[in-house]
Amino acid sequence: MAVYTHVTDSDIHQFLCDYDIGKLSFFSGIAEGVENSNFLLQTTTNRYILTLYEKRVNPIDIPFFLKLLTHLAKHGISCPIPVKGNDGNALRKLKNRPAAIVTFLDGSWPRIPNSWHCRALGAAMAQMHHCGKNFPLTRKNSLTIGDWRPLLEACQLTKKEIYIALYNELNQELGWLERNWPKDLPTGIIHADLFPDNVFFQNRELSGIIDFYFACTDFLAYDLAICINAWCLNDDGILSAEKSRSMISAYQKVRPLLPEEVTALPILARGSALRFLLTRLYDWLNHPEGALVKPKDPMSYLKKLRFHQNVSNISAYGIMK
Repeated sequence: MAVYTHVTDSDIHQFLCDYDIGKLSFFSGIAEGVENSNFLLQTTTNRYILTLYEKRVNPIDIPFFLKLLTHLAKHGISCPIPVKGNDGNALRKLKNRPAAIVTFLDGSWPRIPNSWHCRALGAAMAQMHHCGKNFPLTRKNSLTIGDWRPLLEACQLTKKEIYIALYNELNQELGWLERNWPKDLPTGIIHADLFPDNVFFQNRELSGIIDFYFACTDFLAYDLAICINAWCLNDDGILSAEKSRSMISAYQKVRPLLPEEVTALPILARGSALRFLLTRLYDWLNHPEGALVKPKDPMSYLKKLRFHQNVSNISAYGIMK
């Protein structure tokens, strides 16, 4: 979450006229994250989150995201629920941007995840994948293997001598991934951005999952690979096998991985590391002035990528093939 577009009291008061959720008591911008502009709203009835969709979010995709949230909530996944306006629509416009209000989830995200966080996430992720089976819509992953080379070139690393070595390393890795990326793995709806700040906990239980705006149809095991990078490796690229084992074991108790998924996990983890390295690098080099958010350091994902490059056996992740 973040704030790129600024709004006023008057803007939000006027916006809420289209809803039956009470009058605005106060609002505040949420500075965490990198994608959309988000605001906490306190009305006379409850708390809500207002999102203005920015940057990479294609307006055509927003109905998919909102319908997915509604579907998952109906099937027992604790996630934000889109709030419909008086006309029955959840999607509207504010400050000339697509905008929506969703319900507020209690809890806080873990700044330093431990094994029980990872265990709870693994089970919840697998349950989410199960619930997504019956979702009738699909959405292509807009940041998958075929999109990484254009993203690397968009960073324009070769224009500065200090970045040429980095470009060569990433270009070589991308070529390897393009040659070795798996095919025919089980697919379905994945979150694709399950970082710790998108998962809430309360009283030692997972209380909710937020920020589904990268959700798409892709390899289910790719979601797991993203989480291994985000939850089980630190910024120095050192893996906690205990955290990884806890996450994968809990996932498999709900949805057992096929042997080919287990085999592909190191490659998927490499791809995940490169994907987030590239998007963070692009954001670092193209940070908009005045945004109330600090771009995330891309170099931690270079260290994570190098860890996966040196994995020779799936047991490195704490599991046996």
